Amino acid sequence: MEEAKEREKLTLVTRKSCFGLPTSCPNCLPAYVYLKFSGTPFDLDFNLINPDSDQIPYVESGTYVAYNNEKGGVIRSLSEDGFVDLDSQVRGIPEWISAKAMVDSWLADAIIYELWVGSDGTSAHKIYYSDLPWPLGKILYLKQVHVVKQVLGITNENAERREEEIYRNANDAFSALSTRLGEQAYFFDNRPTSLDAVFLGHALFTLYALPETSVLRSKLLEHDNLVRYTEKYKSELIDSSGSSSSGTQSQSDPSSSVPRRPSQWSSKPKSKPKREKTEEEKKFRRRAKYFLVTQLVAVLVFLSLLGGSDAAEVELDEDDDGADYD
Repeated sequence: MEEAKEREKLTLVTRKSCFGLPTSCPNCLPAYVYLKFSGTPFDLDFNLINPDSDQIPYVESGTYVAYNNEKGGVIRSLSEDGFVDLDSQVRGIPEWISAKAMVDSWLADAIIYELWVGSDGTSAHKIYYSDLPWPLGKILYLKQVHVVKQVLGITNENAERREEEIYRNANDAFSALSTRLGEQAYFFDNRPTSLDAVFLGHALFTLYALPETSVLRSKLLEHDNLVRYTEKYKSELIDSSGSSSSGTQSQSDPSSSVPRRPSQWSSKPKSKPKREKTEEEKKFRRRAKYFLVTQLVAVLVFLSLLGGSDAAEVELDEDDDGADYD
């Protein structure tokens, strides 16, 4: 205990804040909520220079670092390394184990599917690539779409079947969790565990970061107790905390200033409207046309120079032939 007290304060490094959330990254939110549930003081910092790094989130304390892509993730590392363990009383309960596995697999798969494959990519761009030049952000986005399709086993032949499976699994998970929660404060043992932290992170992301056309969001909204649970702890852990336990904060974007409230939500996903091109898209289209024109001009200049060079060679050959006849 003395050693734990002497440890330096934790710093949780995540992707930036937007959508009214302390961090908009679906992998980072569970770690943030886990530390908030534990009451552990920590600073919050943002990493904006490695948008596609699978090391994020990570936790630092002096020389100690726990990365997302090592030892099963940040939450598991904090538990195994003796920093924070919320699961000591429930780790051996079969129902808890199956519920946690369901959240870690079915709900996690549904979120990455909607974020990268089942939407127009607006949320993903805002979270990961909005600080990068457009061409680089677009390339990294398309690369990640390809990676996610491989992870989820999606091909052109089975795309529709896999989409149905993903949403069916997510719906089953929501139903089972809703039944398990009932009107309790937490899922198990009347105390928060990593199951609560991971589900709450997923639910916050689904309700606030996914678009209103989201199928996953509409399925979550069918379960009133899960929505109330999410709103309750958002109010207690995020809205009321301000910056008391969070260190460096980035400037919030305009979309985060007025988060959507339950009264505005509908369990029916909105149909995707035909949207007008934004100024940014119009600008990119103009730049693309300019680029194509300049490339065409460059090709024409090259061909003209090449043609002139060939003509000069022909004249030289004729002069040489004339010299031979002389």
